[in-house]
Amino acid sequence: MSLLEEILTYNKEFVDNKEYEKYQRNKLPNKRALILSCMDTRLVELLPKSMNIANGDAKIIKTAGALVSHPFGSIMRSILVGVYELEVDEVCVIGHYDCGMAGVEADRTVEKMKTRGISQEKLDTLHHSGVDFKHFLRGFDSVEDSVKHSVSTIKNHPLMPKSVPVHGLVIDPNTGKLDLVVDGYLKS
Repeated sequence: MSLLEEILTYNKEFVDNKEYEKYQRNKLPNKRALILSCMDTRLVELLPKSMNIANGDAKIIKTAGALVSHPFGSIMRSILVGVYELEVDEVCVIGHYDCGMAGVEADRTVEKMKTRGISQEKLDTLHHSGVDFKHFLRGFDSVEDSVKHSVSTIKNHPLMPKSVPVHGLVIDPNTGKLDLVVDGYLKS
């Protein structure tokens, strides 16, 4: 059975048994919070549990490294929609120790692309069209610095209201312990 078949088979039973009823909530976050975190699989259940976030309490955006890599990209757009359309009053950027984005090198990733069938011709075309792979695929050296950068990008965005605190934290993916990097309540 393929992964898709497994998902669809399970989903049919889930719906038929009305297991969805215990998850039904309003689309607005109860705690009026938005969390930007890494897509790391270890955080799927650990992160909300470690923060006392239940289903329906917060908007959660997942991206590689909890990075806001472009001030007018889809991550920032989602944060702004959360603030202006979904009653979000606070934002938490949460990176984690032992992140896969730490030390990511564009050249190594491009080589893996080639191994998986992406042609040099396609890579050259993208490069000549202005795609800077070293910038597009870069990781980070320090998770704390990366969190600070994302917090700064959000907090200083020209469309972000100054009244919205933006916090920065780093979670231990083994224990769930949160380390405070930026207290968004403090004026900087």
